[in-house]
Order: sequence, then C-alpha cells, then structure tokens
Amino acid sequence: MTLAEVSRPLGFVLGGGASLGAMQVGMLQALSEHHIAPDLVAGTSVGCLNGAVVALDPTGAANRLAHAWARITTEQIFPGGLLAQARTLQHSKTHLFPNAGLAAVIRQFLGDHDDFGDLALPFAAVTLDTATGRAHPIRQGPLLPALLASAAVPGIYPPVDHDGRHLYDGGIVANVPMRIAVDMGARSLVVLDCSYPGQLPSPGETLAEIVLFTTTVTMRSQAVHEAPLVAQDIPVVYLPGPTPRLVSPLDFSHSDELIEASYEAARPFLASLTITGPGLYGSPEA
Repeated sequence: MTLAEVSRPLGFVLGGGASLGAMQVGMLQALSEHHIAPDLVAGTSVGCLNGAVVALDPTGAANRLAHAWARITTEQIFPGGLLAQARTLQHSKTHLFPNAGLAAVIRQFLGDHDDFGDLALPFAAVTLDTATGRAHPIRQGPLLPALLASAAVPGIYPPVDHDGRHLYDGGIVANVPMRIAVDMGARSLVVLDCSYPGQLPSPGETLAEIVLFTTTVTMRSQAVHEAPLVAQDIPVVYLPGPTPRLVSPLDFSHSDELIEASYEAARPFLASLTITGPGLYGSPEA
C-alpha cells in the first residue's frame, strides 16, 4: 500500500524547532511531488506557522512557504543585540525578545487570512496552558494570537493571554503533536519533525542560545517515546531529516540549504515507502 492509499483522514503533524522549521518546507515539496495532501493538520511552534499555511492551501503550501522562508531574517525573528535583549528582559522580567517581528512573519505567511474559519482544513495550533500544565490545542477564532502562543518559547518570547488562558509554546508538552492529530480524527499520520537528536545544536554562549538548547533537549525526547505508541493503532510515517549539520535554531540564514537537504532526504524515502498497516515507518531517532 502506498501513502496515497492509507486510511483517511490523513493528518500532517508538524513539530517545533525555530529556524530548523525550514526543513519542513523541503518535506512538503517531496510530499507534493507524490501528490500527498492532508485532510487535517496539527502543528506546534514553528510547525504551527508552517502548518497554518498547509491548512490554508494544502496543494500550494510548499511553494508558498519556500518563498516566505526566503524572506525571513534572524534580525526579524530575534531583533536586537545583547544590550537590547538585556533591556527587554529588565523591562519584562519574563523574556528576551518582543514578538512583533514574529507577528509580522505570520502575517506574511497568511496574507489577509486571519481566522481559523478562513482555512481549508481542520487545524490545531498547539499551546501550553500554564494553569493546567497541559497541551491546549486552539482550533477556532483569530489565528494570530494562537500562532504567537504556540511559538512563545518561555524566556524567549512573552506569553500570550488568549480566551481566558495564559499560554506558552506547546512544544514544552507536545512538540510533535501526534496524539492531538489522532484526537482530531486522523487515521493515518505523516510527521514532519525538525528536532532530531542529530540536529541538536551546541549549547551556545548567549542566554538566548542556552534557553533554546535546553528547550530542544527537553522536547526532542517526546517524539521518540510517543511515536511507537501511536503507531500501535495507525500508520505513522515519520519523514527523515537531512544529514546532521550544526545550525543554530536562532540562525535563519541557512533556510535554502535546509529546504534542499530535507527535500533530498524525503524524496527517495517516499519513493520506496510501502505501508502494510499500523506501524512506524521511519523513526524519530534517525
């Protein structure tokens, strides 16, 4: 059985990873070549931003995102040097960067579409509800606060107050939200992860780098444990990442090479993929 023949609904699951989210664009290009489109989408952090575009335009998302990622700069996402970060932290007490630049990127990604009702597919933006310590998927209402909340890495960006909840990045509890996609009704999954063990960045020297390093270490183990459990009941296709390379999640200057490398990794994997029923095809540990 090919991926096109698996049980529907087919869910795309997009995980977090900051600048490494460019890998998901290459994966989407390979999926598009094989005419594989989802019926529903769940995303966390940068995967939430990419996922919203997939849910908006399932067949054209890869091309749309490739152009959008080419325009992203590190300064836009993480503005200011160390002094600016120190001033922001001194003023806010909670974070190093404002999220205005991230909000501008979200608007570039989505254009005039600002509500979940504008999307073509069911979509979940996965956040962390600080009142419960659990994942809180947002599936309706305005898109901008939901996406900002899903990407609000503690210590990096401010939390988002939305719909009576105090929200942070969902990656803390569900960086690769496979169970949430299943809860939405998915009977087969394609996972687009970008936080493989081999992609672990160096600890870095600045506070922002250290925060993202420790967050990545915490998040990357979730999928390793969860994927085999979900795969006991349904097919879970875990797309491979590219050859490991040292790219900081804060560095958006390598998007083109990450897109190309992930496309080259996913393309032959999909060409040789045969699905025989529930199980894990590929691995989060690769």
